[in-house]
Amino acid sequence: MKRRSGFQIMKRLIVELKPLAPIMLITITMGILGFLAAIAIASFGAIAIGAYIGDITFISFTGAMVVMAICALLRGFLRYGEQLSGHYIAFKILYILRDKIFAHLRKLAPAKLEGKEKGNLISLITSDIELLEVFYAHTIAPIAIAIGTNTIIAVILFLINPWFGVLSVIFYLIVGFVIPYASSALAKEAGVEYRNMFGISNNYILDSLRGLKEVLLFKNGDKRLEKINENSYKLNKSLDKIKEHEGIIRAITDLVIMIAILTFVVVGFVQYSKGDLSLTMTLVGIVVIASSFGPVVALSNLSNTLLQTFACAERLFALLDEKPQVEEVVNGEEISGEVIAYDNVTFAYPGRSEKVFDETSIDIRKGDKIALIGESGIGKSTFIKLIMRFWDVNKGNVNLDNINIKDVKTKSLRKVQTLVSQETYLFNESIEDNIKVGKLDATREEVIEAAKKASIHEFITTLPKGYETKVGELGGNVSSGEKQRIGLARAFLRDGEVLILDEPTSNLDTLNEGEILKSIKENCEDKTIILISHRKSTTAVCNKVYKLENKRLRLSEDIWVE
Repeated sequence: MKRRSGFQIMKRLIVELKPLAPIMLITITMGILGFLAAIAIASFGAIAIGAYIGDITFISFTGAMVVMAICALLRGFLRYGEQLSGHYIAFKILYILRDKIFAHLRKLAPAKLEGKEKGNLISLITSDIELLEVFYAHTIAPIAIAIGTNTIIAVILFLINPWFGVLSVIFYLIVGFVIPYASSALAKEAGVEYRNMFGISNNYILDSLRGLKEVLLFKNGDKRLEKINENSYKLNKSLDKIKEHEGIIRAITDLVIMIAILTFVVVGFVQYSKGDLSLTMTLVGIVVIASSFGPVVALSNLSNTLLQTFACAERLFALLDEKPQVEEVVNGEEISGEVIAYDNVTFAYPGRSEKVFDETSIDIRKGDKIALIGESGIGKSTFIKLIMRFWDVNKGNVNLDNINIKDVKTKSLRKVQTLVSQETYLFNESIEDNIKVGKLDATREEVIEAAKKASIHEFITTLPKGYETKVGELGGNVSSGEKQRIGLARAFLRDGEVLILDEPTSNLDTLNEGEILKSIKENCEDKTIILISHRKSTTAVCNKVYKLENKRLRLSEDIWVE
């Protein structure tokens, strides 16, 4: 992936801010006025001295003190307003970006997410996006505020003395632009390295927690801990580079500011000696320059934080720019599940030369009950993925109701088809909520009826909280067989026209399997069933059996293949 420059990333981040531009304008205005008020406090202190010694006549000593007091009050209110509106923008835009990420992940799923590390994705969605708050709350507004404030101050200094004006512009550019730009260019790789290492560490820890039982059973704890410590060491080393760089940049910034003040003292003394400046105006010029570096120093200090922020943004935009394997169809054709047809389908996974299907054809009519058998890894699950359009075929067509699947409305496709996979995922919610994934607006009575069909109702009633019982993270509080029956209950509640079963009873004993198969047969007489199984008993509910071999499907007379 080609790396974006800091300016390209910044431009993209600013584009995302477009809906909140009016509020940003308010933030910038209050920020400029706030800094001007702060600078005015010190400046009018020097003016008050001039008025006291009689060197200034346009304002009295008391008047100057009153202006200082007013500016002090305004500074507080303006600073509060700037921070309030700035952080409102930041957290609002984080909400917008998270919404975009989840929407895009939905488009990428499942094909493009199969090979992605979940820990890295979690790191991106949580901490990476959170770090963008630095840019929106502490970068865009400060840049605009620095440009606006220091332009006004440079004009004022030029009016006091042209030399003051020219020198101020030079030093503002060095502190606010040259130092941050050089800093960003020199340490960009360190920022990207740190964020990538952060994602890798997160992924390894998440993987270790999920497999904690296996780690303990096979006594791999020490090895895992050693790897976690190794990742932490690498993470700290990456951070050390950033912090070391940050210290050097701050030292250089402070040095330049001191040089600027000393330069103004020397130039002011020369101009005063020539009679081109009064003592008071010389003091005012020095005080103004000394107190006006706040906005540009904020930019200089941001450079190191922005290293991580831009690294996060680059990872974020790389994901947002990733093209889905299958485009969702919004305005397509509606289907009712009458016919499913493979028409000379050829398919191979991206990056693999070996084909899964080669000119395969099959017709499945409404009410057909077919079983798909064959050796493991030969492509039975791929057959399902193609008819659910998780992937698109390379050649040929998958037709539903005589319509190319690419032209079928995705919502209609999902409504008609129901999948029960071998590994049922359970959310860390109640059993009822997990069953209602199949139909979110289902009543308790409908949920109970579906649970009875899946032979899980009696088990649920034995639990202290019944249907309100939490299943735990990854369904840790229920067995594999119970998970599978909850998955079947979802399918019965969904009541789609095409029921797709991928090893639906692999985690059930013979007795429970019999009950489930009986329920499927009784409740799905008018449904189309596509079943994958390695058990002869499971395929008994089907009236046709297809064997997958040599990249093609053929009707098998034998109901069972070892």
